[in-house]
Amino acid sequence: MTEIIRSAMRDSAKVRWTVVALVSFTMLCGYIITDVMSPLKPMLEQELGWTSSEYGLFVSGYGWFNVFAFMLIIGGIILDKMGVRFTGVASTIMMIVGTSIKYWAISTTFENPIITVSIGSLELFEMKRQVLFAALGFAIFGIGTETIGITATKAIVRWFKGKEVALALGLNVATARIGTLLAMSVSPVIASRFSHPSKPLLFCVLMLLIGLLSFLVFCVMDRRLDKQESLEENGKSEEEFKLKDIVGIIRIKSFWYIAALCVLFYSAVSPFMKYAADLMVQKFGVDGELAGLIPSLLPLGTLFLTPLFGGVYDKKGRGATIMIIGSLMLLFIHLMFAIPALDNWIVAVVLMILLGTAFSMVPSAMWPSVPKIIDERRLGTAYSLIFWIQNWGLMGVPLLIGMILDQPYCKIGTQMIDGVVTPVYDYTVPMLVFASFGLLGLVFAFLLKADDKKHGYGLEKPNID
Repeated sequence: MTEIIRSAMRDSAKVRWTVVALVSFTMLCGYIITDVMSPLKPMLEQELGWTSSEYGLFVSGYGWFNVFAFMLIIGGIILDKMGVRFTGVASTIMMIVGTSIKYWAISTTFENPIITVSIGSLELFEMKRQVLFAALGFAIFGIGTETIGITATKAIVRWFKGKEVALALGLNVATARIGTLLAMSVSPVIASRFSHPSKPLLFCVLMLLIGLLSFLVFCVMDRRLDKQESLEENGKSEEEFKLKDIVGIIRIKSFWYIAALCVLFYSAVSPFMKYAADLMVQKFGVDGELAGLIPSLLPLGTLFLTPLFGGVYDKKGRGATIMIIGSLMLLFIHLMFAIPALDNWIVAVVLMILLGTAFSMVPSAMWPSVPKIIDERRLGTAYSLIFWIQNWGLMGVPLLIGMILDQPYCKIGTQMIDGVVTPVYDYTVPMLVFASFGLLGLVFAFLLKADDKKHGYGLEKPNID
């Protein structure tokens, strides 16, 4: 009888799915900011005089603190020690602060626009203050949004253990992708209406405040679950995480295979989305104000397909196989984007839909596979380590692509738009770079399947008990 009472909240489908809705909405708000500037690269070049390298530096700022200050790993340890409620609220506040700084930087005209970085009398390099401060705001935001990602994942795994965990995580990812959809489709309209690329960020701050309220409602429900299960009030696991447990995580081969697949797969999609709108303009001749609509098909597709593939994994298994198929599709799609002759906008639509399918397959199988390899009390740190490795790609690849685009073999001319001279780019080489990530991801997906067969983690087995 006691067990029935204790598990009553988790056994209620209505309560479980309400939890998914609440934490996923907070994730949605974060994902809006992650991609809100992506469709505005041409506007940043025209209105603020940014170069592709400066845009790449700004986008790379997302991972600065997560990678070099180990904030993601620290966040994972805090999550395992302090619980999902404390970590989630702190992360959302961090997102609000970072977005506010980002808005201030992009909306401000600095009296001294150039800052010189030097050591003593030795000048190292110069850069725009606006770019630097915008990147710093993005870096602070990145701490919050990556940590809320692992927090939401651990919360859902806890509430859905032994149940529809892959479907729940898939719905979480799919709902978050609505944020990307809004960013890609609405951001250019807001920026054009108010004639400045900073204005969509005000909308984002408002959304984040609503997202904070949503997470606070989840906190009330999660505290009630703690009381039902007689856990400590701060939401810690019954067996407290120890720092030495990191050693136990990094000794597992499959952990590294998933981490490598994660960084390669997301490096081939998320940084691509930062340049996708510009690709639509440069290669496919789409109008700048409408350029975000075609890339927005990707998150729209994941909205339906990620839960679908998650449901298949829950009931039928085949998680490693799903990751192999998704990686193969990723390789094919970017190779098609790289072919210069395929420049009709209909081709872009078809490829973006296929990319959305691939982007639904791999995460829907990858994230639910981690709890099969790592025990629950280590999950926060395990996810944070994977996200930390992922952030090397999210930080480095946009900067790399920006630098490639500024090379003579990609920067092939100029054109006049609204009386402003803007560059013309050839995206063939950048798309081949993205395709190489898909190829390497395919290798690690096969290695993961082989290691699962050797150790019996159950990645090919259903999730539902």
